[in-house]
Amino acid sequence: MAKFLVQASYSAEGLRGLQKETATSRRDAVAKLMKSAGATLESLHYAFGKYDVVSIVDVPDNSTAAALTIAISAGGLVKTQLTPLLTVEEVDAALKKSVTYRPPGR
Repeated sequence: MAKFLVQASYSAEGLRGLQKETATSRRDAVAKLMKSAGATLESLHYAFGKYDVVSIVDVPDNSTAAALTIAISAGGLVKTQLTPLLTVEEVDAALKKSVTYRPPGR
C-alpha cells in the first residue's frame, strides 16, 4: 500500500452540504469510500487556508488513487489534489541511485 496526502477544497455548495451533514458524517463517508476501493483513511483533518480538508490515505496502487480522486472531484462539490508520500527509507534508497542529468543551458 502507498500513502497519499489528499488536500481538498469545498465549493460553496459543498460547504453548505458540510453544514447540513456535519464534519463527522463526511469523515465517515470518506472512510466508507476508501474501504470500497480497498484503501484506508488514516487521518482526516479540517484546515484553514487554501484547503478545507487534509487527509492521509493508504491506497493499493496509483490507478486506485486516481479512481478515488476522480470520483470525488466528479461530484462537483470538492476539488482534490493528490500527493504521493515517500517513507524515509524510500528517499534513502533514491539517494543511493545514480542518474545522469544535464540542467537546461549547461
